[in-house]
Formats: sequence, C-alpha cells, structure tokens
Amino acid sequence: MPFREINSKMIEATVQPGAKIFSQRGAMLAYQGDVSFTPNIQGGQGGLASMIGRRVAGEATPLMTVEGSGTVLFGHGGHHIQVIGLSGDTLYVEADRLLAFDGTLQQGTMFLGSQGGVMGMVRGQVSGQGLFTTTLKGHGAVAVMAHGGVIEVPITPQRPVHVDPQAYVAHHGDVRNKLSTALGWRDMVGRGSGEAFQLELSGTGAVYVQASEEKL
Repeated sequence: MPFREINSKMIEATVQPGAKIFSQRGAMLAYQGDVSFTPNIQGGQGGLASMIGRRVAGEATPLMTVEGSGTVLFGHGGHHIQVIGLSGDTLYVEADRLLAFDGTLQQGTMFLGSQGGVMGMVRGQVSGQGLFTTTLKGHGAVAVMAHGGVIEVPITPQRPVHVDPQAYVAHHGDVRNKLSTALGWRDMVGRGSGEAFQLELSGTGAVYVQASEEKL
C-alpha cells in the first residue's frame, strides 16, 4: 500500500519508479526526492469516457499524475482522510471526495440510476451530489476525504444499512442502493437531506459514513 496515515488529515505517499499515483489538484503539501506532478487531461485510467462522465455530472475534478522516486505528503482543506485498501473489488466514491489513488486502479463512472432507478436519480437532485459516481477497481489503495471523521459500517444480507445521502462517502462490495423516503413527491420538493431521506444499501460489503453532512 503506497499510502501511510501521518495523522487524521495528512497521508504520506511512496512514489516508486515506473508507477503512478493520481491525486486531486492542490492536494500536495510537500515532497522529497525526484518527483514530478503533471496535470492529467485524460481523467486518470478511465480515459476520455471517464472524464466526459464527470463533466456531464458536474464533477470535473482535475487530477494530477504523480511520478518519480520519493515521498509526497497529501492533504486538502483540513478534511479528514481515510485510506481504503482494495483487493480486486470495486469502490464507489463521489469524485470530489477523492484525494489520491493508486495508478494501478482502473477508473470508471457509474450512473446512480443504474442501481437505484428513478429514486437513484432523485438522490443526486436531493443531496446535491452528482448523478454519477466514480468507480475504482483492482488491487491498490484509495485515500478519500470527509468531514469530521469516517466510520466503516459493514453491510450483510441480514442487515442492510440506511444512510443519510449527504453523510455517504463511499461503498464497496456486492451492494445495491436505492433512495427511500417517508414523504410524498410534493413534500420532497424544496427539502434537503435528513431523516426524510434514506439511502438504503443492501447486499454484502461496507459503506463509509462521515460524521458531518457538510459538503466538500
């Protein structure tokens, strides 16, 4: 794993020759060694399709390609940082919550409606988050940002998890999502996130939840 947690708001990345790390622009705090930072115009490993997907979703988060040999300190805006290790599975995460990730991971874009149907689309409108979620698949590490700390909540077939849409950070595993509400369609208009809206995650995996509903 190339990332080491220095404290709750800073990580150290080890950059090795022949390998790449992608990071959010402006996330570099300091570095040692022969390390280069290049704006990535292709949106990471996902290529042009991934880049277009984020633009359509209003999530055009610029990335930097980090290469060379040395160490880099990453952090952004004083946000809490959580390092997530992947062992061949797929992580679903909002694009603006990505701090840095292994260049070996395959990046893509998923339309939330493909899992949640119409209610999945509503989730994006209600929570203020995009309708598209970035996917990262393979073996490697991902550093994500959140407000007020992050907790990993396991999801099992017997115990689905209900999350406030704005408290959602990421999830992985064989998980389905849908937005449910106790209110009618007329009551939903003009209302924000809260107990009236619940993102239901069912299946087998885990969801990462932040302590604050504040948007990044």
